[in-house]
Amino acid sequence: MLSFILAAACLPALALGATFDLGTLQWTLKNQNGSIAVPGSVPSQVHLDLVKAGIITEPLLEINDYTQRWIVNDNWTYTADLTPFTKVPAATPGEKTLLVFYGIDTIANITFAGNPVAWVNNQFRQYIYDVTPFIGSPLGEDNNLTVSFESAWYYGLNVTSRPDFEYPGVRHYIRKVASDFGWDWGPAFVPSGIFKPAYLVTLASSPAPTTPGTDTVFLEESSIDIHKPYLNASAELFDQTADWIVNVSLALRSAVALSSPSITLSIPELGLTSPEIPVTPLSGDVTTSSWVYANWSIPEGVPQRWYTHNLGTGPKLYNFTVTFNFDKTSASSNSISLTAATGFRTIRLVQIPYTQQDIEERGITPGDQWHFELNGNAFYSKGTNIIPFDPFYSRVTSDQVRWVLEAAVMSGQNMLRIWGGGMYQPSTATTAGGLYDFYATCDELGILAWSELIFSDTLYPVNPFLLESVDPEVRQNVRRINVHPSNVQWAGGNEIEGIVIGANASINLAYGNGTIYADQYNYLFGEYLYGIVSSEAPFIPYTDCSTTNGVLSLDPYVIRYSNETPGYIYGNSERYNYDATQAFNYSTFPVSRFVNEFGFHSMPSFYSWEEVLTSPEDFAFNSTVVMSRDHHPPAGNLSFPNPNAPQGQYQMTSGVELWLPTPGTTDSNQTFAQWCWSTQIFQTMTMQSQIAWYRRGAGLGENNLGSLVWQLNDIWQGVSWAAVEYSGRWKVLNYGLASIYSPVVINPFWTPTNESLQVFVTSDRWDSVEGTAQLTWYDWSGNLLETSTQLFSVPTLNNSVVYDASGLSSILPAGTSAADVWMLVNLTAQADNQTVTNEQYFTPTSLAYANLVDPMISLTPGENLTFTLSAKGGVAPWTWLDHPSGTVGYFADAVSGLPSNGFYLVPGIDRTGELKMLGSCCEADHVPS
Repeated sequence: MLSFILAAACLPALALGATFDLGTLQWTLKNQNGSIAVPGSVPSQVHLDLVKAGIITEPLLEINDYTQRWIVNDNWTYTADLTPFTKVPAATPGEKTLLVFYGIDTIANITFAGNPVAWVNNQFRQYIYDVTPFIGSPLGEDNNLTVSFESAWYYGLNVTSRPDFEYPGVRHYIRKVASDFGWDWGPAFVPSGIFKPAYLVTLASSPAPTTPGTDTVFLEESSIDIHKPYLNASAELFDQTADWIVNVSLALRSAVALSSPSITLSIPELGLTSPEIPVTPLSGDVTTSSWVYANWSIPEGVPQRWYTHNLGTGPKLYNFTVTFNFDKTSASSNSISLTAATGFRTIRLVQIPYTQQDIEERGITPGDQWHFELNGNAFYSKGTNIIPFDPFYSRVTSDQVRWVLEAAVMSGQNMLRIWGGGMYQPSTATTAGGLYDFYATCDELGILAWSELIFSDTLYPVNPFLLESVDPEVRQNVRRINVHPSNVQWAGGNEIEGIVIGANASINLAYGNGTIYADQYNYLFGEYLYGIVSSEAPFIPYTDCSTTNGVLSLDPYVIRYSNETPGYIYGNSERYNYDATQAFNYSTFPVSRFVNEFGFHSMPSFYSWEEVLTSPEDFAFNSTVVMSRDHHPPAGNLSFPNPNAPQGQYQMTSGVELWLPTPGTTDSNQTFAQWCWSTQIFQTMTMQSQIAWYRRGAGLGENNLGSLVWQLNDIWQGVSWAAVEYSGRWKVLNYGLASIYSPVVINPFWTPTNESLQVFVTSDRWDSVEGTAQLTWYDWSGNLLETSTQLFSVPTLNNSVVYDASGLSSILPAGTSAADVWMLVNLTAQADNQTVTNEQYFTPTSLAYANLVDPMISLTPGENLTFTLSAKGGVAPWTWLDHPSGTVGYFADAVSGLPSNGFYLVPGIDRTGELKMLGSCCEADHVPS
C-alpha cells in the first residue's frame, strides 16, 4: 500500500531531535476524589483504561451505555512521572523542548513539573507547547506531567441547558465529536482522555559542525496541494490543458536560525526534480511555528491522472518527496525530507445554472446543476455515509477501517461522505498521530471522500470564544488532507442549512427575531469557515452544508437559502420516511440533482447480538436490552431505556409484516435471528428501490448524478442504518448495494396506482453501452411461464426503457394471479471491454401475500470454501448464506467473482458462492464445514 513514508508531523521520523514517546511513561489514572487509582495509558481514553484495570466490563456489553454513566459524571486525571525523560543528560547546551499532543479529548488542564502549561477545549486540534523553561525547574517536588480532564457533560451544562439527544444541550458549545453525546444509531459514552499519541521533542540550538543536522528542526505541519489553474474562476472551471501546479507549505520549528534555507521537490517514478527553491529564513524561535512555501510546475501529460476505481485508468499514485535544505553556508548544511503518496486530479462541484440549450435539447428541468466532475468529466456518485468506527477512537485499527472501505469498493461505491457529526478522519496511522489509515486508503483504493467540518444538526453560537478555537482546528485539518486526491469537497456542516431556514421562519413568525439565527449561520458557514477553507484549499469545492439549496454565486460566495424559483431544482437533498406503507411509493422520493442521505434502520445479525448479550432471555426482538439499543427516535433526555424506542421497533416490524413473510418458529433464538435478517431484507429492498429511482434520474429532467446511502459502517452492535456491522460482517444491504450499484443495472418500476410497469436499463459509464435484456416470468414453484429478450443501447450517464406496459391483467402471464408469479429481469452488456451482468426481481404483490412454495434448499460444500445451493422445491426469494461467529468475510459468486448473496434461488438454477475471508481474522477452525 502506498502511503506516507515520512508523514507530515510524523514522529519520531520528522522530529529532528531527541523524540520521547509519552506513551512509554508510567501513567496513573485517578477520579476526582481519588477513590479510583489505576494504571493509565497514552493514547487511550478513560473507559478503556478502566476496562484494562478490571474496574468496568467492556462498555459495549449489555446495558453498559447506561450503567457506566457515572464515568461521564466524574472528572479524571492522567499523571506520569517525568523522571525517565528528565534523567537523560542534555545532548547539547541550549536545547529546546516541545510538548506535542496530537489529540486531547476534550476539556483539560495541562501542567508540566507543576507549572501550568495550558487549558484546552478542542478535541480536533493538535497542541504544541515550548516547555523549555520548566525543564529542571519543577514547582516544589512536582516532577509530573499532569492532564486533568473536566467532564465534558458538566462543562457543557455550565454554558447551556438546551435539550437535545441523550445528553441534551451541550454539544454545540464543545468542540468534541457530536455523536459522543448520543445519536439515533449509537451510544452516549462521552469519553475523555489523551486519545492520540503525545511526545516530548528536544531540539538542539547549536549543532556541532561535524554532526549531521538531525537535532534542530521539527516539522509541525505540511500541506501539499496539486491542482490546475481555473479557466473560469466564477464557475470554478479548470483549464484541463494547463500544467499542474504544486503548492507546498511547511510549518517548522527550528532551534537554530537558518538564513538561507530552500526546498527541493521530486517525483522519482517520473524522474522529476525541481531546482532548489529559496524559502523564508527561520529565526530560531521554537515558541511558534514558521511557515515556508514552495511552488512547482509539472507539465500536463507527464503524470497519469488519478481516478476512482470504477472510472478512467483507476487510482494512480506517485511518491512525492519534499526536502527542506538547511543553510549551505552554516555548520548545519543538511536537510530533512518527507515522502507522501499523492495523485494528480481535478475535482469540481458544478453549481452553475443549466443553460437554455440544456433545457430545450436535453429536457433538463430548469435550475442549478449539483454534481461532481473528476478530471473534467461528470460522473455518477455512488456511495454511502461514514460515521465514527468506534465510540472510542483510540482503539480503532487500520485493518478494521480498511475492511470497511474495501466493502464499499466491492459493493460498487466510488464516494463516501464523512459525516459532520463525527471525527475528522486521519490521513494515515502516523500522520499527526492518526492511529489508523483512512484518506491514504481511500487514495489507494480509488474511492472519493466527501469531507465535512465537524458541525452537525444544531444552531451554533457565533462568539469570539468559539471562533478562536475553530480557526486553528479547521486550518490544521484542511492542510493535512490537501495531499489526498480522494478528497472531493469540504462541507461546512451537516443538515444545518435547513434547520436555520426553519428556525428563521418559525421564530420570525412567533417572535419576530428569527433573523439572528440566519445571520449567525451565514457568518459562520457562508463567510468565516468558507474563508478559512478557501484560503487553505482554494481548488477544493466548498459548500456551506451537506444538504443545501446551493448558491446564488460562487465568486463571491453567496448561499441561495430560500431564494428559489418555483418549478426549478436547486442543490441536493435527503429522504427519510419511516412509514412502511410508503416504502416503494415513488411519489415520496425526491426529484433531485443529488441525494446525499437516505436510509432505513435494521437489526444487526444474531451473531452480532451474541457479542454483547449475555442472558438467554435477552435474545428477543423486543427484549429490554435489545430495545435499549434502539435509539430511534432519540430520547431527548437521559431516560433509560429510550422511551421512544417502541416507535423505531414498530417501524422495522411493520416493514417486515407488510412486505415479507412474518418470522416465526418454535425456537425463540431462530425466530429472533429471522426477525433480525428480515429487517435487513426490508432495509435492502427500500434502499435498492430508491437507488434505482435516483440513478434512473440521470436520464430525466432532474439529471440526478449522485446517491449516498445512510450509512456504511456501525459504531456498535445495535439498531442502525448500516450496511456493515460493527464486527465487519456484511448486512444484506451491502450485497444489495453491490447489485444496484452495478455499472449497468436493470430495474422494474411498478406504480400500483395506475398499474404501470416500466423496466429501465441505466448506465453510469462514460461510453455508450449495448446489451441484451431478458424478462422471464416464473411461478413460485419455479416453472418458467414466459420469457422475452430485447436489445438495448444506453448513452453515457443515461437510461433506456426496455419494457413499458399498463394494466396488471395484460402484464401478468395469461391465466395467472399476482400472488402466484414473479418476474426475473436481467441483462448482459459490454462495458469498459468487460461483460457486465445484473439481475433484479419484480413481484406484483408483496411477498407477505405471495403463495410461496417450500424451496427445500440443499447446500453442498466444495473446495476452497465454495458452497452450492439448490432449490429442490419452489423458488426461494432472498436466499441467504452466512458465515459463523468470529469470522469476517463475504460471499462472492463463484463464476463472476462479484459479491453475491440474498438472491432468488430458482429450481434447476443452482448458485455457488465462495466465502472470501479477511486475512488473519478468520482462522481455519472458524470456517463452516
